[in-house]
Amino acid sequence: MGKPNLHGIIQMIKGVLFKHSSEILTGAGIAGMVTTTVLAVKATPAAMKQIQNRKSEMETDKLPAIETVKAAWKCYVPATVTGVLSTVCLIGGCTVSNRRNAALATAYGLSETALKEYRDKVVEVVGEKKEQTIRDEVAKEKIAKNPVSNREIVMTDNGGTLCFDDVSGRYFYSDIEQLRKAENNINRRLRDEMTVSLNEFYDEIGLGHIGVGDDLGWCMDKGYLELYFSAQLAEDGRTPCLVMSYSVVPEYDYRR
Repeated sequence: MGKPNLHGIIQMIKGVLFKHSSEILTGAGIAGMVTTTVLAVKATPAAMKQIQNRKSEMETDKLPAIETVKAAWKCYVPATVTGVLSTVCLIGGCTVSNRRNAALATAYGLSETALKEYRDKVVEVVGEKKEQTIRDEVAKEKIAKNPVSNREIVMTDNGGTLCFDDVSGRYFYSDIEQLRKAENNINRRLRDEMTVSLNEFYDEIGLGHIGVGDDLGWCMDKGYLELYFSAQLAEDGRTPCLVMSYSVVPEYDYRR
């Protein structure tokens, strides 16, 4: 039996701790706050006894505030230390989380810029018609990877054409006129309010909210919402399906 790779184990542990540092610090902070409360409660009888002893020494029924603190403070040292450390953990967890969110937003922005530059270059090199052909092939592949037979179809009151949203991966019924109307409504709100979330767009087309739908959205600084449609067939080869994609994909931290 070979010797255990201690270096590899240490590196693995460091990696896990780094990856989950925010959760670990936050959990430790919460646990510490609970412990602080328990220690403070347990210390109270001892503190009251010390205060009573101090009253007897000074032959008085009421101690000045400073004397009360002097008599009882040592009893609360463990609770105080635990509380301070818990606060540090909570602040540390929040700081790590904020840094990661900032890094994620930066990476997302760089990816979005690279994608736009790539699209513009594709149009420049192959022309608009061939670029649309490429889009159609991408849409066709998305339909193939997400067969409607394996998915729930969202029923709306906006039409009877089968549609596919390539952001949330959901099938729903609508029609191109209703989707264009929703696009115009969102662009009107962008002009007036400067930002609109992805979930607000879903409200317009009759789809339910998704978990990240309030964190993703559009900002007027990046331009208006522009939908792209690709007419495809579902996997049965007979049912028409309208694949809906976005010229400007919804952006993370769009309100910044």
